[in-house]
Amino acid sequence: MKVIFSGTPDFAAAALKTIAAAGFEIPLVLTQPDRPKGRGMQLQASPVKQAALDLGLRVEQPEKLRGNAEALNMLKDTGADVMVVAAYGLILPQDVLDTPKHGCLNIHASLLPRWRGAAPIQRAIEAGDAETGVCIMQMDIGLDTGHVVSEHRYTIAPSDTANEVHDALMDLGAAAIVADLQRLQAEGRLKSVPQPEAGVTYAQKLSKEEARINWQEPAAVIERKIRAFNPVPAAWVEYQGKPMKIWRAEIVNQSGNAGEVLACSSDGLIVACGEGALKITELQPAGSKRMSIAAFAAGRSIDAGSRL
Repeated sequence: MKVIFSGTPDFAAAALKTIAAAGFEIPLVLTQPDRPKGRGMQLQASPVKQAALDLGLRVEQPEKLRGNAEALNMLKDTGADVMVVAAYGLILPQDVLDTPKHGCLNIHASLLPRWRGAAPIQRAIEAGDAETGVCIMQMDIGLDTGHVVSEHRYTIAPSDTANEVHDALMDLGAAAIVADLQRLQAEGRLKSVPQPEAGVTYAQKLSKEEARINWQEPAAVIERKIRAFNPVPAAWVEYQGKPMKIWRAEIVNQSGNAGEVLACSSDGLIVACGEGALKITELQPAGSKRMSIAAFAAGRSIDAGSRL
């Protein structure tokens, strides 16, 4: 069975590698064009492109698919049975969705219809969801509105960051898509069910500004945001006129005026919130590396009674 693969980040690269390892023929891989990154802003290939080249697969990087007759003909020429899409980053128009014999399957990192959209992992943690997961979805023209082929659940641990949930769902999604492709190959079709109309939520794209900590919020809300925005865009506060990233914190049973530093020691930087307080245990001042609070407190201190 011929499988076109479309994706860009690490989440997608893991699925590509697993599909290839399962023995499926992959005549074409689509990924985003190389983008400038790092301090030198050098062009860098996406993780999917790097994985595809390592596997000896053909890679193409169209700027867009809508209205792109050349790209459409390229897809048709593969004679693909199905296309797998994972965090590709380009909109697939209807003519592309209709090209493979069995359409396009998307690996989506949420339990649909909850958290359709761009940042499902982060929004699930931020909202305090007890679980999330992966859905393999038969794509249609809507935003993550297609019928669900399979659903795979993951329990969010109280300490899970977005990075940790991402890695768990990356592995879960890779295994799930291979299982569904194998079933498609064996049975010639995949059963799917419509998403329920109730329970639809949208995971809006993340912004740096929303990651700025508002100490007026309850400690429980801020703690979830710190985990949800780890590693990107990273929760932050202003310290000495510059942004300081907050990587880890835990709720403590103390109180004070919101934003007030209650204590700063090698054990933690305790800051009062609108309700309760947070003990920050890992942070990153501007121009420095990530560090434990013990390392931070060894070289500097924030006076109790000051404000962040």
